[in-house]
Amino acid sequence: MNQDISPLELRYRIRSGEFTSNTSGYSRGFVQGNLCILPADYAGEFLQFCQSNPKPCPLIGMATSPGDYRIPKLGEDLDLRTDVPSYRVFENGELVDEVPDISDLWRDDLVSFVLGCSFSFEEALIDDGLEIRNVTEGVNVPMYRTDIDCNAAGRFASKMVVSMRPMIPSDAIRAIQICTRFPSVHGAPVHFGDPARIGVRDINRPEFGDAVTIRDDEVPVFWACGVTPQVAVEQARPPFCITHSPGCMLVTDQPNSHLAVM
Repeated sequence: MNQDISPLELRYRIRSGEFTSNTSGYSRGFVQGNLCILPADYAGEFLQFCQSNPKPCPLIGMATSPGDYRIPKLGEDLDLRTDVPSYRVFENGELVDEVPDISDLWRDDLVSFVLGCSFSFEEALIDDGLEIRNVTEGVNVPMYRTDIDCNAAGRFASKMVVSMRPMIPSDAIRAIQICTRFPSVHGAPVHFGDPARIGVRDINRPEFGDAVTIRDDEVPVFWACGVTPQVAVEQARPPFCITHSPGCMLVTDQPNSHLAVM
């Protein structure tokens, strides 16, 4: 399938079940988002958690009322119940299922949040001539749990999850300069170099996503990651929660350029 497909057409193909893979590299130029859907009783605390941790949880959209599965500013005919390739279902903080459609699970008390995704800044890096290894190798970006504390908010508290892209040091510095312009999609990296300094146990065995090649002259570069809320959900243990599966994002109609800070 042509990766330059429009966001609307891609969402239609996801909705029909024709497209079921991770969304990295598709609908170039448009914002992709992480998804977290919670009962209204937990929504206020989760909103505070996002506001207190803008690096891993940059909020770009929120449903205006419980039970609303559309966020019009993010896309034409966008349906949060069907337009993500794969969803994760949690009960009491435990992952219990992974499904391609949540229409049958939808409830009137659910509040939806969409958070900025690193796939957006990947395009800016590629456009500047930097290689993004997970794109080159056609796999999901590697993601790791760390020992970096997030700021707690009510029942939500967690360690940060990071995504990693290997680069030579000069490219890492350039990546920092570029990504500083995109605070709504995680901004500049939080670390590069020795993975152990942030609690990453084995760089070749990511907890989420896929391992990628790291060459001898490269260093791992780590960005705050939108999978962090899933770890916060594990800790808060809400009775019910739905998120995107790692790498399977909500593709919106918002241009990436609208998120850049000049």
